[in-house]
Amino acid sequence: MLSEDELALLDAIRRTGSLSRAAARLGKAPSTVSHAARQLETRFDALLFDRRRYRLHLTPAGHLLADEAARLMLDVDRLTQRVKQIASGWEDRLWIVCDEILEFETFLPVVQAFDALDSGVTLRITHEVLSGTWEALRDGRADLIVGATNEPPAIPGLRWFELGVMEWVFAVAARHPLAASDRPLRREDIAAHRAVVVADSSRASGGRAYGVLGGQRALAVPSMRAKILAQRQGLGIGWLPRHRVATLLARGDLVEKPTADPREPNTLYVAWRGDLEGRALQWWIDQFRQPRLAQRLVDGLDAS
Repeated sequence: MLSEDELALLDAIRRTGSLSRAAARLGKAPSTVSHAARQLETRFDALLFDRRRYRLHLTPAGHLLADEAARLMLDVDRLTQRVKQIASGWEDRLWIVCDEILEFETFLPVVQAFDALDSGVTLRITHEVLSGTWEALRDGRADLIVGATNEPPAIPGLRWFELGVMEWVFAVAARHPLAASDRPLRREDIAAHRAVVVADSSRASGGRAYGVLGGQRALAVPSMRAKILAQRQGLGIGWLPRHRVATLLARGDLVEKPTADPREPNTLYVAWRGDLEGRALQWWIDQFRQPRLAQRLVDGLDAS
């Protein structure tokens, strides 16, 4: 293992190409630096420095050692920064899982605000769907989840609050056969046509399926955006977040249809494990508690 002084020596020689300039850079006597350089060669039993010319040159072995030394110095600097970061209460990293029902674009201003803190925390933001969102928190694949639906499950130490309420509209494409119906759609009317659903990302079970009736054909898609596009193209029918399709409804690309069995609004949750502490986690929790941000996340871009 190279000492910090040896790492600094190799880096100085690599940068300056001269023992005297390296000595000046390090604030040491040239004789001290020359002696240290020879000790390195003795230690590695290899010629590291070509002294045959006026300007000092590194041999191939010297280049390898100097390059690795530079990398190690950077690693040491990063480690020092991370240690100070942890000691000041910031986490090394924070994993946030958003339910796919929310639009990622609405998170970007919050990420920018977090970056401005210069905390050093590495952010990881991924998404899950339906049961997969709660499951990510339960299984340790998330420090914080946002936009989870349904009642909070039994997770040890679980803490949560309500983000907001999402309203739904049953919508079909303007050219879909059901668009011409002049009465509230009954179950048999809906079951006769293919539903478009967002596939549940749960790894532990078959997952939940909203809006699919017994015997009804279904097209499973990877995201709410894909579901909206598929229904707009007439590939199926189903429930959509009202605010996210407001423009499509206003333009007539989608048609809202009343149903005999309306869907209740969904409460969306923010949740985390109570045994987790850290300034980054608390900062994000505080942001999601702000009413304006919470409303923007629930309503989506189309309503802003």
